[in-house]
Amino acid sequence: MKDTSNNENIKLGEVLEALPSLKFRVKLEDGSEIIAYLSGKLMVHRIRVLAGDTITVETSPYDPTKGRIIYRGVSHKYRKPSS
Repeated sequence: MKDTSNNENIKLGEVLEALPSLKFRVKLEDGSEIIAYLSGKLMVHRIRVLAGDTITVETSPYDPTKGRIIYRGVSHKYRKPSS
């Protein structure tokens, strides 16, 4: 069973461009660009993601240039504490 408490692959980013097949070009907070696809729950509930949206992305542990959009906006679970 997958451990969901591991947050090292969760990153914040901004959608730069919408690509075909529900894929998006995303610029992460650290400045790198990845290709991300929409997660199943976002597709089922028809959550729209547009260019310029802030998103939460789960990157692949095997290929850091690919990821999955898991939340539109900044999820309170993954928000960095303000100091």
